[in-house]
Amino acid sequence: MNWDDARIFLAFAREGSIGAAAKRLGVQHSTVSRRIHAMESKLAVPLVKRSAHGYILTQTGTDLRASALRMEQELRAFETVSAGQSDEASGDLTISAIANMASSLLMPIFARFSETHPKINLRVNVTNSSVRLSERDADIALRQTNAPAETLIGTRLTTVSSAVYGSVGYCEEVKQGKATERWIGVDCCDYHRNWTRNACPAADHVFCVDETSVTAAALREGLGVGYLPCFLGDSDPTLTRFRAPEQKHDLGLWCLYHRDLRDTKRVSLFRAHLSKEIERIAPLFEGKI
Repeated sequence: MNWDDARIFLAFAREGSIGAAAKRLGVQHSTVSRRIHAMESKLAVPLVKRSAHGYILTQTGTDLRASALRMEQELRAFETVSAGQSDEASGDLTISAIANMASSLLMPIFARFSETHPKINLRVNVTNSSVRLSERDADIALRQTNAPAETLIGTRLTTVSSAVYGSVGYCEEVKQGKATERWIGVDCCDYHRNWTRNACPAADHVFCVDETSVTAAALREGLGVGYLPCFLGDSDPTLTRFRAPEQKHDLGLWCLYHRDLRDTKRVSLFRAHLSKEIERIAPLFEGKI
């Protein structure tokens, strides 16, 4: 069995469905299905079977998953060692970042890194969900947290402060008693969801969103007030702070990576570049401008 077959099966075993495995690998749904069927035909034994809750692995499938994991670990160990021995800054580097940061303050930083290191192929994936760095969903994850996972190492770059924002006109009307205080319901992340629940226990939202940039757009339309990171809210002239930042809402911005990649040249270069760039614009994240 070649590694490409094992890689596809391992993605399926991890994700639990053909569709999710295809998305993880960046291939068509039919490709994953066809390759698994081909493996089963070659081995003359089923690897998966359907159940009331979806697909489950057979005993042979479970054994193959263990073998594929060992293959992956060996290949990654070799890749890490060989990359650490090279003095050349080249190869693929995948960064996982939060969408609202990646499209605003971080994009110029990414661009300058690519210009400085043209042989490094930079790929930026945006998601608010956690990524499995041990399984190389990404090489580096940029995340807001005050408690990074113990299995990861990294650098705390700065503090990300948040405040309650609304449109200039709407906030003025609330202060003058011409409008009632309304909160936009948010479901973009656990932080904003919990903060909004505490600020508006009644949860009588007439408008709800699930992404920070959409929250900002709703605020501009005067639909209510809501939490935004200061680097986003302060940069919009149509918005104003309805409540000042509170220290209890401060989050650390971390550059996280797996310990096996600590000495990889391209990872080291990006960490140094990012730390220097973030230090220069830290007041924007901290809500001091």
